[in-house]
Amino acid sequence: MEAQTALWNGRAGQAWVSAQAMLDEVFRPFEDLLVAAVRGGSVLDVGCGTGGTTVAAARKVGPGGRCVGVDIAGPMVAAARERAGREGVPADFVQADAQEHDFGAAAFDTVISRFGVMFFADAVRAFTNLRRAAAPGAVLRAVTWRGVEENPFMTTAERAAAPLLPSLPVRRPDAPGQFAFADPAKVRGILRDAGWTSVDIRPLDVPCAFPEASLVPYFTRLGPLGLVLGDVAEPARTGIVETVRAAFAPFVHGDEVRFTAACWQVDAHAPAA
Repeated sequence: MEAQTALWNGRAGQAWVSAQAMLDEVFRPFEDLLVAAVRGGSVLDVGCGTGGTTVAAARKVGPGGRCVGVDIAGPMVAAARERAGREGVPADFVQADAQEHDFGAAAFDTVISRFGVMFFADAVRAFTNLRRAAAPGAVLRAVTWRGVEENPFMTTAERAAAPLLPSLPVRRPDAPGQFAFADPAKVRGILRDAGWTSVDIRPLDVPCAFPEASLVPYFTRLGPLGLVLGDVAEPARTGIVETVRAAFAPFVHGDEVRFTAACWQVDAHAPAA
């Protein structure tokens, strides 16, 4: 987990904070889906990032409820706290590894996550810890990515840049990361072994869009390319950016970038008392 901690407390975490407004809009449909699952007055948001889903859940449960967001990334937790304060929403945020953190026993009626549960070093251990934090009968709803082949937009930048950047990190499909939960059978096994019941995994295809003006900032800051591009000197950097921008042409429609996010909606319950 040390590698993930270093990654998200460094350049990757800062990049997500800088892109917060754009990413909030792109992923808003998932926010609505997760908030719809909220039952009871206490919610745990795992991998809360900059706090959009946590704040939305807090609005649903109201001032009498309790919403906690947890993330390993210090920069994103700081941004989440600032957001909640700015919007006047009572939500708490913890910088911690949800795999290990003591949330208290049976403390939450709902556990939600938007693209935040695919990064655990030991997924069974992590979901066991989350199940302990869930009250009897509590709802779990997570959104995770399906496979690389079903999400070409997400890998366009690295595929286009790879011939020009031998140092570009290579994704390992069996390692913690964006597509680690692509196999639904694997996810079912993780949840079963962690003690969750009534597991339901269904495909989710969500149209997403953002302004074309945000495309270059998007791929130069985020993902594997964003991790290394800042260390590339000119004029090579400009050449890489031009090559990658051209590769996104199929997704550009006038002044808008459009793609389909191919995901899983993962639902489960903590065992009843």
